[in-house]
Amino acid sequence: MLWVKALHIVFIASWFAGLFYLPRIYVNLAQQTDPGVQACLLGMARRLYRFTTILAFPAVLLGLWLFLGYGIGMGPGNGWMHAKLLMVVLVIGYHHACGVMLRKFEQGRNTRSHTFYRWFNEIPVVLLLIVVVLVVVKPF
Repeated sequence: MLWVKALHIVFIASWFAGLFYLPRIYVNLAQQTDPGVQACLLGMARRLYRFTTILAFPAVLLGLWLFLGYGIGMGPGNGWMHAKLLMVVLVIGYHHACGVMLRKFEQGRNTRSHTFYRWFNEIPVVLLLIVVVLVVVKPF
């Protein structure tokens, strides 16, 4: 079980690294007017989104293995796990939203400012903070 947990943490950290950086690329894309630089940034964003998506799968699957296979967080007194699972759903939704935004940039249809992306970039930080507190403190 400890190997599964260790790998789960590594893949979560890697997935979040991508989720932290991808919107930063969007900040630059929203400010950039040079087509050559835009093309370079779009290439970076595509590769990062693809790689981040690949990292998300083992992170989620290993988490499910811990939850269903080992029963971590199951049973009475584990309300923290229900809250954590909700946060996981929100992280997956955030990841999906990043993909939708990438497609809009690719199609030249972005209408949001760099300021929006600067704020959007803070969401995974808050979600990760909540998840870590739920898992470590188990407040309910």
